[in-house]
Amino acid sequence: MNQPLSTREVVITGIGIVSPIGIGVDAFWESLNACRSGVRHCTLFPITASPDAVGGEVSDFTEESARKVYLKDQRKNLKAMCREIQLGVASASLALRHAGIDLDAIDHERLGVEFGANLMLSAPDILEQSCAACCEPAGSNHFDVTKWGQAGLARMEPLWLLRYLPNMPACHISISADARGPSNSLTMDDASAGAVLGEARRVMLRGHADVIITGTTGTTLHPIKTLHLGLFHDLAMTPEAPESRCRPFERNRSGRVVGEGACTFILEDRAHAEARGARLWGRLLGAGSSCVVDPSGVVGTRAALANAMRLALRDAGLKPEQIGHVNAHGLGTRVTDIEEAKAILDVFGDDLGRKIPVTALKSYFGNSGAGSGSMELAASLVALSHGVIPATLNYDTPDPECPLNVVHGKPLPTNNRIVMKINVTRMGQASAAIVEAF
Repeated sequence: MNQPLSTREVVITGIGIVSPIGIGVDAFWESLNACRSGVRHCTLFPITASPDAVGGEVSDFTEESARKVYLKDQRKNLKAMCREIQLGVASASLALRHAGIDLDAIDHERLGVEFGANLMLSAPDILEQSCAACCEPAGSNHFDVTKWGQAGLARMEPLWLLRYLPNMPACHISISADARGPSNSLTMDDASAGAVLGEARRVMLRGHADVIITGTTGTTLHPIKTLHLGLFHDLAMTPEAPESRCRPFERNRSGRVVGEGACTFILEDRAHAEARGARLWGRLLGAGSSCVVDPSGVVGTRAALANAMRLALRDAGLKPEQIGHVNAHGLGTRVTDIEEAKAILDVFGDDLGRKIPVTALKSYFGNSGAGSGSMELAASLVALSHGVIPATLNYDTPDPECPLNVVHGKPLPTNNRIVMKINVTRMGQASAAIVEAF
């Protein structure tokens, strides 16, 4: 049975960002304000199917910096974390510090974790010896699946499975913070951010937690994942300059740009936050999610996004005209951008839908799958604290099939601090979250 929701206010008191344009709120904002892209020729991932090895990598997050700086309290556990997990755990640690949470002074039974991630894949070199042991005849390229149980698994590293489970970011974060309250992991790819925020908010409104660590981590900057996208003919190949390749809603866009990153928010009951004198960054007003796929398997991107937006508005008790700007999914592909633009017009109406400011922030750091939505929302939240909407990069020629008011050139001053964040997956899963920045 569903329990009635309370009138508690859920506020954001901390933000932890590990992104291609900076680690931590200050560095992140500096890049946003300067309209500086983090998309470049990758150096940490030289073997990638991305054209010209272009992507949004977190170049400051290396094995050494993870061990000595960002995860120095987790050094014993690093061997059980793939890079995606490390990014997520680091972002949670940054968020807790940013919020000024004294872990010795709170009720750990009322501290929860809600975290989203992609499905995590092993890199080819991890599987090389195990796969070779299953080839028959030896040295051939013929993989004999019947040999995997004995010959293949016997050569896998003992911690292999733990390194790639998508629920492990939440596990490591819970253990590190001694969070004994509600905990869950969602694996909804690009739609994960809105989904975990919505679930965390409902948990808090039911009175089951006072503080929840919530966020997402993800990557498409991975040898196998990038190869998959390349096979879908989905990766941007032009223009030549890496920083100009991700072009959401722009007429000359040619596809998505791969990336990686993580972001965590500290959600807190407002009374609990004010009692400890915390800075309030924003208020989580509502969230919604939807999935639309017809019986033949055709994805309904437009309908899924429209459904999620309407549900978020209803959850927040708001009308479309009260939204200050839309922080779009903005993938940069031909079809998805058009479907998203149509969904925005469906919800906001043709007139308002063409006027409301829209920003698309994958233009700064590419698409990291599950990690994108949280980083994008953080960008709006941090920018709104400075009274502006962050600008979209590489928007030179409007696409008449995407008739939106795309913020570009420079950040746009605003007095309306309510943002709607939307995201959608290739499989038709969509989420929307509405936040009022303070």
